[in-house]
Amino acid sequence: MPLVYQTPGTRPCVVDPPLVLAPMAGITDGTYRLLLRRMGGVGLVTMEFISSEGLTRGARRTERLMRWEPEERPLSIQIYGSDAARMAEAARRVEEEGVDVCDINMGCPANKILKGCAGAGLMRDLTRARGIIEACRKALPTTPLTVKFRAGITEETTNFVELGKICEGEGVAAVALHPRTAKQFYTGRADWSRIARLKEAVRIPVVGNGDVETPEDVLRMFRETGCDAVMIGRATMKNPWIFRQAADLLAGRPYRVATLEERRDVILQHFRLIREAEEDVPKRMMGKLKTFTGWYTHGVPKGTELRRRIQSLPTPEAFLEAVESFFALRIDERDGRASAPEGAEAPPVRPVLA
Repeated sequence: MPLVYQTPGTRPCVVDPPLVLAPMAGITDGTYRLLLRRMGGVGLVTMEFISSEGLTRGARRTERLMRWEPEERPLSIQIYGSDAARMAEAARRVEEEGVDVCDINMGCPANKILKGCAGAGLMRDLTRARGIIEACRKALPTTPLTVKFRAGITEETTNFVELGKICEGEGVAAVALHPRTAKQFYTGRADWSRIARLKEAVRIPVVGNGDVETPEDVLRMFRETGCDAVMIGRATMKNPWIFRQAADLLAGRPYRVATLEERRDVILQHFRLIREAEEDVPKRMMGKLKTFTGWYTHGVPKGTELRRRIQSLPTPEAFLEAVESFFALRIDERDGRASAPEGAEAPPVRPVLA
């Protein structure tokens, strides 16, 4: 069943299916959002978190992050900061962009964000958090406002239910909970029972997030928590088909695992999108190509071989040749037309979610 974000006076945002791409710093740029949208199954995509300071002061890097295409919609822009007036100004900019949702980040556990009393740091000061939510809501006459947060700073100071009730009282359209504490960062396991507790405590929609690694996990989170939507972050990088697969399960259909040909094609499609978007910054373009290829080859036979090879490649042309020749050999091996010595797999680096 689709989820609708709407409060009195705002435009409705229909999230169908009720599956949301989590904001991830350095990951969910325009090329990645567009790639997942074209693959299907995602109901709402979210921009990597945007600094209210950078946005309101016209920082060049922030303006670059704000680029988006109509094809991405429904689209949410997530903003963060510690000053209510500055956050309200950033929210007005989001309103002017005409996107579908404005989201406030109150969950980022990164130390540099916490030290500035932004992200999850706002859970230390719910009075300040309330002021920011109120200011942003007033600055968004037609755009639904959502808030994403954690369970609290530490196990001893969990206050996610209290923050959820504040959000409800201030006219927020929906909340998203990652049920780890900021101190946990991404260690241990996400306690999904906290999502269920929040759902019981508020009347607005609750989006569950944390440790959703497979399409089956999506169904389990819905079943165990009663949440209204599921947000997925890191798992999309290992398996960008996860939204489509989860949507199939939600519709009562079996899903299909991606083939080698599909993995090759998604790397090449993303290659083309990144090359077009980052052509004026070659170093950044090559960095992104290497990062995403490392994730997309997770679980591919001898994927380490390609990851090692591309680290020293200087040009996009060399990268393209390496990817095509690697997959051609893997496909030949699968089909019994070739053989090659085995290589060991190496885990890719984990991104930081907003």
